[in-house]
Amino acid sequence: MVAWTTQDVRHIERAVELALEAEARGDVPVGSVITLGNELVAEGGARVLSEGYQPRRHAEQEALAGVPVELWARANEMTCHTTLEPCLMCFGTLLLCGVGRVVFGATDVLGGARFVFDAMPPYYANGRGIPAWVGPVLPEICDGLYERVDARFRTLPCG
Repeated sequence: MVAWTTQDVRHIERAVELALEAEARGDVPVGSVITLGNELVAEGGARVLSEGYQPRRHAEQEALAGVPVELWARANEMTCHTTLEPCLMCFGTLLLCGVGRVVFGATDVLGGARFVFDAMPPYYANGRGIPAWVGPVLPEICDGLYERVDARFRTLPCG
């Protein structure tokens, strides 16, 4: 794991605000922001449940969709700050988009993508192109959000 900065903490705090907004509208409490040079360039909260079941609308996906096209040439300088360790879908998207760092608030012990790091395809040998994986940051706040995500999904027919 790589160390985090005070700016990372500030961005996780914004992601927490987005997570609470998502929860207030009936969704799971996950929030994410994308930064470039410590400046926020896009953000999103989970929209998996608030508009009917939309399984691909994770907070990270929502934030990535808001990144201005002209900034993608600098993707390796971007950081995704998210309240919950990304799942395989979100990790794959971040990986293929070339995002350079992932900073997460809570470890996802059931579905976090870190479980695949030792089984990456040969293209990613020696960590080439794999974002730095940083966290957990603010687990004292984000672990509680994760517990509510897990509890919410356990009540769904798909969970």
